[in-house]
Amino acid sequence: MAMVEALTEETTLSILKGLKIPPQPQIMVDLQLESAMPGVSLDQIADIISRDIGISGAALKVINSPFFGLRGKVTSIKHALNLLGLQNTLNIVNGLALRNTFSYQSLVEMTEVWDNSFDVAMACAAIAKITGIASVDEAYTFGLFHDSGIALLMEKFENYTQVLKAGYSETKRNVTDIENASFETNHSVVGYYVAKAWHLPEYLCQGIADHHKTEAIFSEQFAFNPKSKNLLALLKLAENTCLSNKHLGHAAEHYEFHRIKDDLLIYLGLSDYDLDDIQASVRDMQIH
Repeated sequence: MAMVEALTEETTLSILKGLKIPPQPQIMVDLQLESAMPGVSLDQIADIISRDIGISGAALKVINSPFFGLRGKVTSIKHALNLLGLQNTLNIVNGLALRNTFSYQSLVEMTEVWDNSFDVAMACAAIAKITGIASVDEAYTFGLFHDSGIALLMEKFENYTQVLKAGYSETKRNVTDIENASFETNHSVVGYYVAKAWHLPEYLCQGIADHHKTEAIFSEQFAFNPKSKNLLALLKLAENTCLSNKHLGHAAEHYEFHRIKDDLLIYLGLSDYDLDDIQASVRDMQIH
């Protein structure tokens, strides 16, 4: 089987017609510039975050969640930085900033999407720490951005949610195949360009583009970037752990995971018992 077809700028023009990829918001640009400075000041970082009342408030809510297991209630961004460290705090703010760039009118449906993405990001980070096969920070970012294309397609197509549910109910075909048949594009491709617009590393962007092509990837029908493959392995474990099939597709079973489970566990060197143990550990930390 040939390698996954490379995405080109030429195909982008036709695939993404009518879709506006949200640029990285100024708060994230400011934070990245400040955090790259020699002798970075946590006070200055805290000040930048605190300027956005919505994001700083939501960040404190997340930080005080059971996932982090902090002693006592955190009431200031500076305190959060001191407890969690710079990168953990930036990861949280990055996710909240991404969420705020979309304006989809159905808050109920959009909230479900973002809650799932956040849970998957947290699970990716936790599983990365347990298995050691990828950076915890990159695993979090990958989980956070992997379904960002769903938000854009929800904004563009009134019937997108119905098509997404139909895709998750498919026992043999991928959800992106169902999307392609209806819209001539899919959330993986759109998510790739969101990640590109936010200047994520290319191997991370490519993993997002191919995150529903995992049957061919884990059965080793073609060569695939090892970093992207490790992130995909974490993502699939995280999606199954967080029951993404139910939250996004209202499907009783995670059919894609069932199709790749054996190859995925072989790739990771895990047993069924290891899988159950990892999922139980991560679910104990979940926020919702």
